[in-house]
Amino acid sequence: MDLFEKCRTFTRADETKASGFYPYFHAIEESEGPVVMIEGRKVIMAGSNNYLGLTTHPKVKEAAIRAVERYGTGCSGSRYLTGTLDLHVELEARLAKFFGKEDCLLYSTGYQTAQGIIPTLVQRGEYVVSDKDNHACIVAGNLMANGANAMVDNEAQTIIRYKHNDMKHLEVVISKLPAEAPKLIVSDGVFSTSGEIVDLPNMVQVAKKHNARILIDDAHAVGVIGKGGRGTASHYGLEREVDMTMGTFSKTFASLGGFVVGDRSVINYLKHFAPALIFSASPTPSSVASALAALDILEQEPWRIDKLMKNARRMREGLGKMGYHVGEHDSAVVPVIIGDTEKVLVMWKHLFEAGVFVNAFIRPGVPPGMEMLRTSFMATHEDEHLNKILDIFEQVGKQLNVIH
Repeated sequence: MDLFEKCRTFTRADETKASGFYPYFHAIEESEGPVVMIEGRKVIMAGSNNYLGLTTHPKVKEAAIRAVERYGTGCSGSRYLTGTLDLHVELEARLAKFFGKEDCLLYSTGYQTAQGIIPTLVQRGEYVVSDKDNHACIVAGNLMANGANAMVDNEAQTIIRYKHNDMKHLEVVISKLPAEAPKLIVSDGVFSTSGEIVDLPNMVQVAKKHNARILIDDAHAVGVIGKGGRGTASHYGLEREVDMTMGTFSKTFASLGGFVVGDRSVINYLKHFAPALIFSASPTPSSVASALAALDILEQEPWRIDKLMKNARRMREGLGKMGYHVGEHDSAVVPVIIGDTEKVLVMWKHLFEAGVFVNAFIRPGVPPGMEMLRTSFMATHEDEHLNKILDIFEQVGKQLNVIH
């Protein structure tokens, strides 16, 4: 068997493209934020993670341009060696203060951040206790930790999973681990597909009882929930109980990169032992400058969060009244659960042709029966955009007998 045989026999994507129902890799040619140009047509973007609408904000764009003029286009080295700019140091200090933590560390992407934390901290005889529905970046970090420990001890089992957002099951699985063993509970703050918010208060109780630390991935929570958009811990008033919060710049912060905040000693350890930091080129000047500008706006214009949540709540209510099965969770992600792959793809195409772009989530990205059209909203969506989205969802849903 040739290594590439599986590649040659993978035909599903080409078959779906030929049918006209392929929902992925459509190139955006222009972007105004809530409206984008795709394949020569303007469509309302109802699937972006640009929650505060800052990717097209003049101050953010200007900050990126000024950074390129001052520092060039890249750092040409890792943070560990030649790749640290004063911009990196400034943003780390600002984020640590924003989240009320002692220190912060930047990574080159949000996806890379989990790989720069979990396998660095969790070593032989230690455990990751992870939600079954955690984002793929956490899964990758878990597997790296497990693989590294298995190289030392073939019997090692580092990863322990618990049922999605089920704190009773978390307690069951964690109680079976050695009481003296160090443990890290890892969870999304806002789950990316469902928009569900983690049951942090009960997680904290379990962590205290079983000698565990907590890492929350707030990629979809920062700028969305919590006081001033400070995320999940702030949402529950449990800032001191969450040991580490990680996040990304690719959503609220209108850029590219990732970060983790926590105790100074932990951040210092990660700086000196995380391969994902030491062996990766540092975030580019324009990326960091854009994130700094976005943080300025987040702090100075909290009304954007209020408008974002008002928009998301209106859409959740409107789609629900039509008869769609939508998630009831109070975040910017509003999943429209269809429960059938073919119907999702057909409906995606009809919505796109009518002028609305959403995300099609099918297996294995979601469990069977949870196939969905994931919508997400922005502070820059105006009533005219939201009204049109609702009208088109109603028309297409009735046309395809998804709603009546």
